[in-house]
Amino acid sequence: MRLAIRHTTRFRFNSPVKHGLHRLRLIPKETQGQRIVDWGMTYVGATEELVYDDQNHNRVILISVVEGAEELVITAAGQVDTVDHAGVLGAHSGHMPLWSFMGQTALTKTGPQLRRLLAQLERSPDGVLPTLHHLSALILDRVPYRKGRTSVATTAEEAVTGGQGVCQDHAHIFLAAARALDIPARYVSGYLKLDDRPDQDATHAWAEAWVEGLGWVGFDVSNGICPDQRYVRVATGRDYRDAAPITGVGFGTVTQDLTVDLAVEQQVGGQQQ
Repeated sequence: MRLAIRHTTRFRFNSPVKHGLHRLRLIPKETQGQRIVDWGMTYVGATEELVYDDQNHNRVILISVVEGAEELVITAAGQVDTVDHAGVLGAHSGHMPLWSFMGQTALTKTGPQLRRLLAQLERSPDGVLPTLHHLSALILDRVPYRKGRTSVATTAEEAVTGGQGVCQDHAHIFLAAARALDIPARYVSGYLKLDDRPDQDATHAWAEAWVEGLGWVGFDVSNGICPDQRYVRVATGRDYRDAAPITGVGFGTVTQDLTVDLAVEQQVGGQQQ
């Protein structure tokens, strides 16, 4: 499937910027089942300073905000060919060893509510993969998808306690639980083509776990499926902070308004890889 993506983030400031830096992870990965046809970045109110690959093989762009800017606009757009591999990514890549994805982070650290959830998990006699599917279903049952109840700073334990969350929370809960079971797991940020509309107001997130004999396998808890050809992987890491699409810091200003415009749609006639 060929997917066309256009993702624009607009920051409006309440006073002219003196100095600002932003780190962008907005370029899709070239991985099994995914190939970039074309991709470009444009900026209004910023200058590209540096492009590099981080420890997770994410392509990272560092931009500086133009002094005096009252608005910053970041646009990522292009086309990606995808193939359905039933969520199986396969071999590990990147500079981080597998064991580094077994340690909890500040966002995934387990507490009493997460341990209670794990106690309810059905452990399959058929191995790790069915157990992880049970885990995904259990999380969605105990923490239904609800917008506006959590933030990027919400931990997995807090989301379980609150009993509701979004894709980021579901991914963090999955990571926390999988790691508690001694299974390496990582966070994925990216794009998802919705079946009912092209326009969206946010990127998507899911989790991947390491399964012996298969390698990395994806789990989209929020939708109750493994990622297929509608998904585009952009960045991975130990949690959201490693894979956040845009992070930054500014001096002499405060963001007054932030808007995101995102469209993901299938290109008719696009060739698969």
